[in-house]
This record gives sequence, structure tokens and C-alpha cells, in this order.
Amino acid sequence: MDNMIDLDATVFIQMANFLITLVVLNYLLIKPIREQIAARSALTSGYAADIENFSSKASERLSGYESALADARAQADQLRETMKAEGAAKEQEILHNAQAEAQSYLQASRVETAKAAQAAMTALLSQVNGFASKAASKILG
Repeated sequence: MDNMIDLDATVFIQMANFLITLVVLNYLLIKPIREQIAARSALTSGYAADIENFSSKASERLSGYESALADARAQADQLRETMKAEGAAKEQEILHNAQAEAQSYLQASRVETAKAAQAAMTALLSQVNGFASKAASKILG
């Protein structure tokens, strides 16, 4: 039977050739690629740390902004209520002054009307005797 594989001295030469090729490929290809992969991995993890840092700072700023916005809203609500109360007080003051002015005007008009009525009554009473005598003379003839 013929063996397909003959083991002779060329096996050691091929093994030496394989090991030399392996060392050369490791030195020329595999080692630089591993270094590049390691560098990219370090760069990527650095970027991931930067992203994490920026994200935490952004969330801190956002929470600070939201708390400042809540404080501003609370102050605005308080100011609105204060202004509303001041407006209501001013409204009551204006209404009170207008009512007082209207009352004094009404009272003055009543007094003036009463005086005019009294003067008209006095004038008519002084003329009643004259009217009565004229009416009696016309009736009697």
C-alpha cells in the first residue's frame, strides 16, 4: 500500500517555514492590528467616559433649570396673588370714594331741591291771596 503522506526531512523544513512565517506575520500584521484595536478600544472607552460625564452634567443642569423654573413659577404665582389683592383693595377704595361722592351729590341735590320747593311754596303762598281774590271776582263777576 502506498501511503499518501510520507514523513521525511521536509516535514521539519516545512515546520520551520511555518514557524518563521508565523513569527513574521505576527510581527508585521497581527501585532500592529492588535495595537490598533487596543488603541481604538481605549479611545472608545474614553469617549464613553466623556459621554457619561457630559450626560451627568446635562442632567444636573436640567434639574437645576427645572428647580429654578419651579421657583420662578412660585414667585410669579405669589406676585400675581399680591397684585390681585392690591387691585381688589384699590377697586374697593375707588368704589367707596365714588359711592361717597355720589351720596354727597345726592344729598346736595336733595337739599337744593328742598330749598327750591320751599321757595316755590313760599312764592305761591304769598300769591294765593291775590289768586283767590282774582278767581272770586271772576266767578262773582
